[in-house]
Amino acid sequence: MSRTFEDLVAEAEAVSVDGWDFSWLAGRATEARPSWGYQRAMGERLARASAALDIQTGGGEVLAGAPVLPPLMAATESWPPNVAHATALLHPRGAVVVADEDEPPLPFADAAFDLVTSRHPVTVWWDEIARVLRPGGTYFSQQVGPASVFELVEFFLGPQPAEIRGKRHPEDARRAAEAAGLQVEDLRSESLRMEFLDIGAVIYFLRKVIWMVPGFTVEHYRDRLRELHEQIGAEGPFVAHSTRFLIEARKPDHR
Repeated sequence: MSRTFEDLVAEAEAVSVDGWDFSWLAGRATEARPSWGYQRAMGERLARASAALDIQTGGGEVLAGAPVLPPLMAATESWPPNVAHATALLHPRGAVVVADEDEPPLPFADAAFDLVTSRHPVTVWWDEIARVLRPGGTYFSQQVGPASVFELVEFFLGPQPAEIRGKRHPEDARRAAEAAGLQVEDLRSESLRMEFLDIGAVIYFLRKVIWMVPGFTVEHYRDRLRELHEQIGAEGPFVAHSTRFLIEARKPDHR
């Protein structure tokens, strides 16, 4: 028997959205993964590094999935609940988690790391990344591309202007990296199918990924949520597409 709108809403409002673990969505939503396998590729690079920094680590879940961490491993995070979660997860692995406001400067010395990583950073301070990298060091990151999941965004907010849809373009990242003195060695992007199987999954996603529909609350969007609940019941999963790009950039070694 299908569950009621009110039951699904109550469940999705009650669940914790701390950390960056989306396992609650198992069986309720799906998202294709980029072909490059970011976590595996990041793990390979971490295993070769002597000193590494993971910026905007979230709850530390992605970093904690690396089989081997370098002798010196640091991570930054700005949201206090995530700092606590990441600390509990990463300290046993010998990694230090630094509470950072995600504003320049990074709280580290020049040329402190031979590898800097970041998965889905909200902001990228390219000059700071270049500063803390050693000559010959690498920045390796998977980032959210333009108009990601905008089928869902526009369901609630209406059509977005071109200047909003075009933000976070991979070529903008290339230009910014090069302007900071880095050499881009790899840049690729993909569009990935997502399916939301019930309205609870939509609510959980929008509560967790807070920049999708800024200020989202069930109370404010209840009527629109009910419409979407009925649409899913009549037509099947709500389909959207996330966009992702991979960028790897190296700091030249002029020695």
